[in-house]
Amino acid sequence: MIKARVLVCDDKENFVKLLLRILPEDRFDVTTAGDGARALALLAAGDFDVVVTDIRMPGADGMTVLGEARARDPDVEVVLMTAYATVPAAVDAMRQGAFDYLAKPFEPDEALLVVERALERRRLRQQARDLRRALEGIHRIDNLVARSPAMTPVLALVHRAAASDPTVLVTGESGTGKEVVARAIHSSGERSARPFVAVNCGAIPEALLESELFGHVKGSFTGANADHRGLFEEAGGGTIFLDEIADLPLSMQVKLNRVLQERKVRRVGATDERSVDVRVIAATNVDLKARVAAGQFREDLFYRLNVLGIALPPLRERREDVPLLAAFLLERRGARRPGAPEGFTAEALTALVQYAWPGNVRELENAIERALAVTDGPRIELEALPDEVAATLRPRITRGTESRLSYREVVDLARDRASREYLIALMRELGGNVTDAARRAGMERESLHRLLKRYGVRSEDFKQKD
Repeated sequence: MIKARVLVCDDKENFVKLLLRILPEDRFDVTTAGDGARALALLAAGDFDVVVTDIRMPGADGMTVLGEARARDPDVEVVLMTAYATVPAAVDAMRQGAFDYLAKPFEPDEALLVVERALERRRLRQQARDLRRALEGIHRIDNLVARSPAMTPVLALVHRAAASDPTVLVTGESGTGKEVVARAIHSSGERSARPFVAVNCGAIPEALLESELFGHVKGSFTGANADHRGLFEEAGGGTIFLDEIADLPLSMQVKLNRVLQERKVRRVGATDERSVDVRVIAATNVDLKARVAAGQFREDLFYRLNVLGIALPPLRERREDVPLLAAFLLERRGARRPGAPEGFTAEALTALVQYAWPGNVRELENAIERALAVTDGPRIELEALPDEVAATLRPRITRGTESRLSYREVVDLARDRASREYLIALMRELGGNVTDAARRAGMERESLHRLLKRYGVRSEDFKQKD
């Protein structure tokens, strides 16, 4: 395992020795500096993951060290120490980029936890940057994110469809992203500057379907008080996406087949036809060939739609895409919320990959939305995921299959789970009283607050309601 590089800067030798004892040698490579000038020289000569520095030192103060460290590496995390703990100083340090603040004297466990959290924050920053770079390389076709072997032929067909103008039939289970594929084809082709009109054929009442698709003239039926352009005309020059095409009534299938053949529409109540220049993409989650065999879908329309067929695999057959999709969805959804999580714990990401996703990408998107709503920390944890997703991992760890994980992963999972269970039991027994809980746990109140926040345990949830 690669050790984390930590720079400790303090002119008080006893605090330097204390931090050397606190930070285990098997996990941390610690370099020390006895004054600010030495710290600046070390920063200029090497790279560090975390810098722990006193504020008041000879040579250069901690705020100068903070500024120099962040200027050289924006991802480095800096923890400031001071015996003069004041709120204004802490706020100023945070504003200038400090990760956290340790007031002397501090508890060893508290200092170790702060450094571990700082290191995790750095790793999250790097992970987020790496994922963004990966997405830049993969997320090339609108919002279609994929790199799995199962999606390779799909991406090739999307590129071909975008480069030409055939009618496309997209098939796949519900939630696999058929509209995403349709939009990707549209946005990557020559029609991208023109409208993309999406129609759910199963959501429009049959009596209104013809008027909605093809339009009507004034007086053609009760309520037709003016001429009305249909959706085919609205999509002129662009793309019309006919979702749930299998739900189209047989009578409308005849008329749609003629529109595809003639490239003309006749408004309801009109005697003349209007030419339409529109790209047609249809989609369905049912077997249209079986519908044709059962007499429920016209064979001629099927072949006219299926000029270029694109079959989307379910998410369970493209598990390699789950981490990228999760990162993409987290970045897109989290952008709306300041302080949103930047990544996932290893346990949460493993659960996302292991789950079968019967609802496909749509279900994954809902899971990420749910996790964002209940997460306050920098990472989405297993407990933030829906129960059915989290349950896929728990049995795998408790049925004697720990050997599939690394030793470090097993230890981390066991520690995290035991810590969270302990905190929940403590809060439950003491009715959410943090002061009493800290006394029982044998730590400072602030240290317990950090642990509660880290493991997503809210003290107010355990207080008796009036």
